[in-house]
Amino acid sequence: MNARIVTRATRASRVAMIIGLLALIVLAAAPWWAGRADLRLMGEIFLYLSLACLWNLMAGYAGLVSVGQQAFVGFGGYMLFALTIFGGVHPIVAILIGGLLAAVLSVPIAILIFRLRGAYFAIGTWVVAEVFRLSFAQASALGGGSGSSLPVGVVKSLSESRSGREALSYWLALGAAVVVIGAVYAFLRTRRGLALTAIRDSEIAASGLGIDIWRTKLEVYVVTSAFTAIVGGLIFLQKLRISPDAAFSVNDWTAFVIFIVVIGGIGTLEGPIIGTLLFFALRETLADYGTIYLIALGAVAIVVMLKAPKGVWGLIRDRYDLELFPLSYRVRVDSNDKGA
Repeated sequence: MNARIVTRATRASRVAMIIGLLALIVLAAAPWWAGRADLRLMGEIFLYLSLACLWNLMAGYAGLVSVGQQAFVGFGGYMLFALTIFGGVHPIVAILIGGLLAAVLSVPIAILIFRLRGAYFAIGTWVVAEVFRLSFAQASALGGGSGSSLPVGVVKSLSESRSGREALSYWLALGAAVVVIGAVYAFLRTRRGLALTAIRDSEIAASGLGIDIWRTKLEVYVVTSAFTAIVGGLIFLQKLRISPDAAFSVNDWTAFVIFIVVIGGIGTLEGPIIGTLLFFALRETLADYGTIYLIALGAVAIVVMLKAPKGVWGLIRDRYDLELFPLSYRVRVDSNDKGA
C-alpha cells in the first residue's frame, strides 16, 4: 500500500530555492562587477520589490487596499533627515528608529481608518497621506515645501569614498528585499498567516472559526507600516535629498507599486517579483518616450486584468501548477513504502 505524505515542498520550490541562493550570491557581489548606474538601478529595483511585497501582504492577504502607503515612505525618509541632522544619529540607526516610530504612529491611524470599509478605507488612507505631506511641508527646519539635502558630514559617516557609499546603499537595498520577502514568507507559514489567508478567503467564515479579524489586520498594518518606513528611509538615503512632494508622491510610491502587484499577481509571493521585473523592463525600454511610457503602462495593466485577472504569475501557476514559495499543503504518494 502506498503511503500518502502531506508536504509543502515541491521539486519546483527546491529548484527555485537553489537558484535563488545562487542569484543572491551573485547579486551580493555586484559592487565588484557592476557599474555605478547598474548598482543604482538594481538598488531601486530591490526597494520597489520590498514596497510591492508589503503592499501585497496588506491588500492581497489582509484585504486592506490602501492607496496611502506613501505616508509611511515619506515619514521614514523625513525621520532619517530629522534624526541625523538634529539628533546626530547614524543614518542606519535613524532608519531603524524611523521604522519603530512608524509602527507606534500607525496604531492610532489604524484605529481611525479601520472604521471605514472598501473604497472609503482606500480614500481614508490617501487623506492620511495628504495630512502627512502638508504637515511636513510646514516644517521649516527641514526645508519646508522645498525640502532639504543630507549634510556632507552625515553622508560621509556612511563611508569616506563615493564607491563605498554606493556599495553600502546597494547592500542595504538588497538586504531590505531579502528580509521583507523572508519575513512575509515566514509569517504566512505560521498560524497567524493561516488565519490571514482565511480572512482573505472569507471574513465571515474566518470569524466563525474564532479568528480575531480586527486584531489580525491591525498586526499586519502595524508591521507593514514599520517596514515601509524603513524602506522609505533607504530610498531617501540613496537619493540624499527629500521634499514633501517627492516623499509623499502617490504616483511613485503607491500607483506604481499597485501596478507591480496587479500585473504580477496579487495574493501570491511570486507575483510582486514578476511584477517588479516587468515594470522595470517596461520603464527602461519606454522611459525615453515621455507620455507614451505611462500610456503603455496603462495598456499593459488593462490587458493583464482582462486576460489574466490573477496576474501573470497566477496564469503560470494555474497552467503549470507551480509554487516557488511552498505555502500550500500537498498530498504526495510515496511509492517506495512497502507497508501493507
